[in-house]
Order: sequence, then structure tokens, then C-alpha cells
Amino acid sequence: MSSSNPHLQRFLSRFILQPPPSENIALPRRQAAVLVPIVAHPNPTLLLTRRAATLRKHAGQVAFPGGMRDAEDESLVITALREAEEEVAIPPKAVEVIGVLPPVTSSTGFQVTPVVGIIQPGLRWQPNEGEVESVFEMPLEEALRLSRYTPLDVHRHGLHHRVWLSWFDDYFIWGMTAGIIRRLSLQVEKTTQID
Repeated sequence: MSSSNPHLQRFLSRFILQPPPSENIALPRRQAAVLVPIVAHPNPTLLLTRRAATLRKHAGQVAFPGGMRDAEDESLVITALREAEEEVAIPPKAVEVIGVLPPVTSSTGFQVTPVVGIIQPGLRWQPNEGEVESVFEMPLEEALRLSRYTPLDVHRHGLHHRVWLSWFDDYFIWGMTAGIIRRLSLQVEKTTQID
């Protein structure tokens, strides 16, 4: 689907050849998944949403399409694809799933699995107005620049949490979403030069 794009090919080779380290941490039992959609433009982009201001949880925050796993979902990949279709009308068949990142814990107590997928340009996003205020694209190269993320250390209930913060145009990206992008960046970061 995406082999002719040199920028995307470089990203894919780094992503696939450098699997994320396994982490032995206790994760919540409640599961959710998000789709991390990479749009295969000549210069690839990352597709993000801003959640509707009327939502009870995470209103107005920048996020990836996603949500809680339904009992009928055979896998967390299916959860991510179903939620992306519900939130922004990305057909599951239009996504080339290339892998998953290690699960993270949300502030609402979910184990969230990021599912990374490639989508072709030209799809028409149709935000579900009840859930999504807007949809935007961020250049992948810019999104993966580690220096754009600033840490904020938060102490809550006697525990230390590090939260990552970043701005892109008028969008404030922070929390789990910024953490997922940063983790993706760490995974694909070129650590050695092979000539």
C-alpha cells in the first residue's frame, strides 16, 4: 500500500525493525484502543482530533480516534478501527495496520493500546459531531521531533506522574496523546547510522 513513498518507507522500516521494549507494569483490566493514523502523503502526516467541548470526559482535548473495547470486539485492533470509523468515518478496510505500541494507562483507569496504521490521502473525514469538534493533520516529521515535548511532573494521590506537553498551530497536545506520539518517536528514532 505505501512502498513507493520514501519518507513513509523510512518510517516503516524504523518502526518495524525496532519493536518497542516490553514493560512489566501492572495495567488496569478495563481495555481501550486508539488508532494512530499516519496519512501517506509524499510528506506523511499524523491525523488527530479535537474532542467535542460537550463531552463529560477529556472535553476539548486533542486525541486519537479511539475508545473502550466492546464485548463483540475480537481484538483491540478491531476496537481501534471501529472507533475510528465511528468518530471520523475512516473505513476499517482503508487502514493498513502496521503494529501496536505498548499499552498505556489513561487518567480514567483504562489500559489503552495504540494501534498504528497507514491510510491513503484523499479520504474524507466526517467528524461525529457528538464526539469530535475537529480533525487535523500534523506533519509526521514534526510530530516525531522529540525536542517539541516538554515534561511536566505532577504529584497526585502520593504518586508521581510525568505528563508531556506540546503545541502545534492552535492545538495544545498533552497527556496520553502527547505521550503516545513521543513513545512512537522514541521507537523510530535513528540511534545508529549504518552505511
